[in-house]
Amino acid sequence: MAEETKQEAAAAAAVAEVAVTEPEPETKAEDKAVGVGEKADEAAAAAEAKEEEEEEKKMEEAVAEAGADEAAVIEGSTASFKEESNLVADLADPEQKALAQLKDLVAAALAAGEFDLPPPPPPPTPAAEEPAKTDEPAKSDVAAEGEAPKAESSEPKAEEPAKEEPKAEAPAQDDPKAEEPAKEEPKTEAPAAVAVAEEPKAEAPAAVAAADEPKAEVAAEEAKPEEKTVVVAEEEGTKTVEAIEETAVPAASEPEAAPAAEPKEELIWGVPLVGGDERTDTVLLKFLRAREFKVKEAMAMLKAAVLWRKSFGIDALLGADLGVPELENVVFYRGADREGHPVCYNVYSEFQDKDLYEKAFGDDEKRERFLKWRIQLLERGIREQLDFSPSGICSMVQVTDLKNSPPMLGKHRAVTRQALALLQDNYPEFIAKKVFINVPWWYLAANKMMSPFLTQRTKSKFTFCSPAKTAETLFRYIAPEQVPVQFGGLYKEDDTEFSTSDGVTELTVKPSSKETVEIPATENSTVVWELRVLGWEVSYGVEFTPDAEGGYTVIVQKTRKVPANEEPIMKGSFKAGEPGKVVLIVNNPTSKKKKLLCRFKVKSSTESSA
Repeated sequence: MAEETKQEAAAAAAVAEVAVTEPEPETKAEDKAVGVGEKADEAAAAAEAKEEEEEEKKMEEAVAEAGADEAAVIEGSTASFKEESNLVADLADPEQKALAQLKDLVAAALAAGEFDLPPPPPPPTPAAEEPAKTDEPAKSDVAAEGEAPKAESSEPKAEEPAKEEPKAEAPAQDDPKAEEPAKEEPKTEAPAAVAVAEEPKAEAPAAVAAADEPKAEVAAEEAKPEEKTVVVAEEEGTKTVEAIEETAVPAASEPEAAPAAEPKEELIWGVPLVGGDERTDTVLLKFLRAREFKVKEAMAMLKAAVLWRKSFGIDALLGADLGVPELENVVFYRGADREGHPVCYNVYSEFQDKDLYEKAFGDDEKRERFLKWRIQLLERGIREQLDFSPSGICSMVQVTDLKNSPPMLGKHRAVTRQALALLQDNYPEFIAKKVFINVPWWYLAANKMMSPFLTQRTKSKFTFCSPAKTAETLFRYIAPEQVPVQFGGLYKEDDTEFSTSDGVTELTVKPSSKETVEIPATENSTVVWELRVLGWEVSYGVEFTPDAEGGYTVIVQKTRKVPANEEPIMKGSFKAGEPGKVVLIVNNPTSKKKKLLCRFKVKSSTESSA
């Protein structure tokens, strides 16, 4: 699955194709041929061109094998990928065990704060002032060193009675003189009390060095905690020094144990990583499948993804206005496939517009904005169109149009490479099907050569088709009413007559034959239709035949030849005054079969007037 993630991101710019400016499988192949380096110079490009010329013959041979029958170049269409179930009950025992282990690791990581970003580094300005501050304690330390011998000479005396157990403490409690020297030599008993917890000892000199106060004042401050110790000793004469010290240790540690707050809830794509939410299993299974159910690797991937989302600012990015409406035709969601997966289209040919290309990739700031825009579009699509419930649709179909793609060496290259890395690491198992359309011959040949290195799972997700087979291939997975007009379908945003809920009839017009579509019409009804023949070059006409015997046939539209560059969709309407049928006639005089798409409506007189 790890290999699949890399190959899928290399073959497509997305789980959701974040790199929308060049064919990803080609990107990976090019990286190996040209070498590593984001700034490839003209010499490297020329060297690559020579290598491609040397391999052109091999590619042509591969194309010759596949080109004998264009249908043969459609990869993956016969062995279609089938998504695994996200229901825990449907998982194999090892997979259920791996899911349970991952849940435990996630819960432990949340409790330990491993999903939190590290604190930001200290600002540079205070760091520049640190040497001046450290010099002051150094001077006070030097001054204190002059008095250190007295403290050191008294420390051993204080430590020796502490080792003598209760006998050494009895005089310390009864002798009133022992309290008077405490003011003169506060450090004598302070180290004894700090023998177990060394923090007070470190804090006292630090306070003296920072404040640079006289020794007498520090002694007065240190004498206070000692007086408390003496009071404890007077009230509980049976306690030993060790017992007093043991009670001091928990007192010092109490403030550290106090903040025992519950771990903060962590969300990814709006789904909690722990808890009883059934969507949690679906999200965790994505990471497990991406790492072939290797729990530790899946956990590392999940943790890295969560931290990246926080550092990248995904939550804030969702509502941001990046101001790039001109890119709406480059990447967009449109309709769903036959199984209900949302479909995302990536149209590289839009970058033939030089102004648009410069707006997207003109400088570093624009490239960074483009990357954010693309990830924003992906995140919104995931949250708005996917359902992470165990029986829901939690992946999408990607359609990548390689027609008139921009050159591989360009300003977009750096952001493309960056996007590929982000996709591989942070968006696992979001592709149900990846369809490459309008693929040039050399791309097909290169894919055929790379195919042996791909896993069967990866190959089953990918489909490559030539320009002649683009619409036919799309219709395998997406109904024509869902496919945009530019890709051979009937979907139009501004269509006021038909919608995606109106089904389409698909017919094949054989070579040198005629096909008719009959639409029944009632009295005083209006028949509305639209028809499309892919590639046209056929004759098209419409007539109305009444049901009554002896009725005259009405020529609605005279038969005429429709060239290939004609308007893609023919629309028409006819108001029937009597019962009958509207007949659409398509005659194919060519030697190639044609795909015919048609849909219609019959409106009553009241509907027509409305």
